[in-house]
This record gives sequence, structure tokens and C-alpha cells, in this order.
Amino acid sequence: MGFFSKLLDRHIAAIQQELMETHYREMEHMYREMRGWRHDFRNHIQLLKTYAQKGDLYAVRSYLTELEDDLKRVDPAVKTGNPMADAILNSKISLAKAQAIPVRVDAHIPVKLSISDLDLCVILGNLFDNAMEANLQLPEGQRMIRIYMDTKGNQLYISFTNLAPGGKQEKVNGRFSTTKGKGHGYGLARIDTVVKRLGGYLRRASEEGAFTTEILLPQEGPQFVP
Repeated sequence: MGFFSKLLDRHIAAIQQELMETHYREMEHMYREMRGWRHDFRNHIQLLKTYAQKGDLYAVRSYLTELEDDLKRVDPAVKTGNPMADAILNSKISLAKAQAIPVRVDAHIPVKLSISDLDLCVILGNLFDNAMEANLQLPEGQRMIRIYMDTKGNQLYISFTNLAPGGKQEKVNGRFSTTKGKGHGYGLARIDTVVKRLGGYLRRASEEGAFTTEILLPQEGPQFVP
């Protein structure tokens, strides 16, 4: 590997580290808000009791609606059991919703992963970015991202499926070409590099109007989170 390639790798790694820290800060802020909401829970209950004793059902309903809206604001959309996965997925889901991209997630990670947070950030972040980019080429109402994550034995399984414009994509020189233009295929290469280094398995498949990436990453052994 040449000097400039190493320099570029270090630069990209620094960017990914910054993104990972940003995801963590976002989730820490969300968790602080949730703790604050729980701290105020007794006061909310006391006020509702006061309204109920007065027979003011309208006030009870109105206050419950406000509490429900406030809880939706601070409650993470996804709770996998892994803080970094939660940080990345919830941050990206928020961006996807802002761009009218529905996201369906079924993710369960009840074990402590041997994969580093940085590697997990590279994989999930780039998978999500690629899926959103493909969806943005479709009109609203025809967009969708589906994510599945689980542990299978001593392996972490990750599956991303997104709707995509056009028909089935064809491989060029054994690879699917990116639709994001010159210089934008580096995210795919980063995923490939990390998966290969970790001794994992990666499969990409294109069907009519949909694109799926599946990844298996070996773990050192199940260490269940208490």
C-alpha cells in the first residue's frame, strides 16, 4: 500500500471516529432526557390524580396526550441491546424519516460483541447511507429500508434491504456499481475491507426493484449482557 493510500485510510478512519463520537453524544443526550422524564414521573402522576379528583377528564386526556408526545420525542425508536448499534441506527432513522423514507427494523443483540465500535460504525453507517441514497432516487411512497440484525451461534448477522430504482442490477467486474457517482464507492470498499479483516462473509444481491446486503461476522463467543 502506497503512502497516499495509507494517508487516505487514516483520514477516513478519523472521519469515522468523529462520526462514532457524534452518534454517542446524540444517544447520551437522549438517555439524559429519558432519565429526566422518569425523574418527573411522580410529579406527572400527582397532577393527573389532582385532575381526576376534580373530575376534570378533559384535563386528564389533554395531559396524557402531552406526556405521550413528549415520551415519543425522547424514546429511541430502536433498542437492540447494543449502545453503539442503537446510536447509529436511531441517528440514521431520524435522518431517513426527515427524507420520507420508512425504516423497518428487527434487531436484537443480546450479547457483548467482539467487533469494535469503530468497525460497527463503519459497517452500519455506510450500509444505511447507501440504502438512503438509493431510496432518494424513488418518489415518496415507494421508499423503504428493512434492517434485520441478530446473533446466530457465534456470529453476528446483519441484513439491509432497500428499494431501488430500475430493474435488477448487473455486476461489473464482479462488483455492483455504485449509483452515487465518481468517488462515492469508497463506502462500499470500506465495508468490504472491514468484513474481510474480521474474517466475515458478505453477500450483495439485486432483485427487481430491491437491493440486499447480508453480512456474517464471527464473534469470540457469546457473552450475554446482564
